[in-house]
Amino acid sequence: MAGNGLVRVDCHLHTAVSGDAVTTLDELAERVTQERLDVICITDHNVTSAAVAATERDIGARVIVGEEIRTRDGDVIGLFLTERIPYVLPLAEVIGLIRGQGGLVYLPHPFDPGRSSLGEVAGTLCADGLADIVEVFNAKIQDPALNQRAAEVAARYGLPGGAGSDAHDPDGIGAAYLEMPDFDGPREFLAALAQAEVTGEHRPHAVRYARRPAAPG
Repeated sequence: MAGNGLVRVDCHLHTAVSGDAVTTLDELAERVTQERLDVICITDHNVTSAAVAATERDIGARVIVGEEIRTRDGDVIGLFLTERIPYVLPLAEVIGLIRGQGGLVYLPHPFDPGRSSLGEVAGTLCADGLADIVEVFNAKIQDPALNQRAAEVAARYGLPGGAGSDAHDPDGIGAAYLEMPDFDGPREFLAALAQAEVTGEHRPHAVRYARRPAAPG
């Protein structure tokens, strides 16, 4: 633990089952130890299998089962899930499914134009009470103004901020995390976020596909 009853939490990271990531559970366990993380949210794209598998073995940190779900309006993350949620459903239906299983609605990289982000829809969700957490620091975002905009929206609607490495490779894990009071379950997690401190640095995505050598001639 980080000390004084505090834990370090990386709220958003991926494993190889995401399809665009490469981290295995063994590599994840190594990085968790190196980065001294206490809790990790495994939020693979549209699947929960690796997160569930990680809860069944000792990887050196508590695991929150999450899923980054593609909707018609952009990506949303469900945390503390007990069942996988299908992708490309209407956003309102996805939020209902997250909350129906006692999960939390987390808005990842809400204003990053380079990814499947919610954009202006994020503010509407916050205003309508349909979001629980806004990601105010995403380590894959190079322009700090985009993270700052997310922080301003969270503050405007009185919502807590999250921070995640959004790691797609081992080196990215722990690039951003929260240091916060320890918790047990989603309600305590949400309450503890009020006292969380964000630590983070920009770390770009690893090269996803190796370059092929140029063809002769």
